[in-house]
Amino acid sequence: MVRGTNTFLNYVHLDAIVTGLVFVLVLVVGVANNFNVFRSIGSVVPEFSLSAEAPTFRQPVESTARVLTPPMAAALDQVVQRYRVSPEALLPVFEAAQAAGRERRLDPLLIIAVISIESRFNPFSQSPMGAVGLMQVIPRYHQDKVSKTAVARPFLDPVTNVRIGAQVLQEAIRRQGGLIEGLQYYGGAADDDEQVYANKVLGEKLRLEQAAKRREGPAS
Repeated sequence: MVRGTNTFLNYVHLDAIVTGLVFVLVLVVGVANNFNVFRSIGSVVPEFSLSAEAPTFRQPVESTARVLTPPMAAALDQVVQRYRVSPEALLPVFEAAQAAGRERRLDPLLIIAVISIESRFNPFSQSPMGAVGLMQVIPRYHQDKVSKTAVARPFLDPVTNVRIGAQVLQEAIRRQGGLIEGLQYYGGAADDDEQVYANKVLGEKLRLEQAAKRREGPAS
């Protein structure tokens, strides 16, 4: 009976050892598999380093040099910093102003200056007189300038608004016989002898030009 008991206990002890070894083996295999999973995840998710330099607000603006002329790229940088607007949101506006300036024989910085005074780069702004968008165009007076392929609500579309606004500005300058007179007419202040509106626009344009000169640095 004692021998049988000892045999039974030895069997139980051996079984416990085997069970423990199996458990350890399963645990090791599981950890290895999880490690492989983590490695595969790590190959997909980019590494994040706390020591990496944080991107600055100005970095995206520098990449626009290949798209915009140097003065326009400098003006974009200036507007981004001044109005706290995303450079990605402003880039299509500056591209549209550059294209419209080339098409209408206008200085694109003049178009940007008008946008700054008229709407402060808010594409959804609207005046009590019904002028809307970046360049504050009055839709009821300029429906003829909307192309057949224009998007819905074209005057609230930034690119379309800039294109139409540049055309309105060009026509105002031509009809009024000069830049100052055309700006005054565009701003609805043709009778203002002090030319306040034109001075505001040209003052803003001068600031943008100075920003371009600062970026270029001193002449060698």
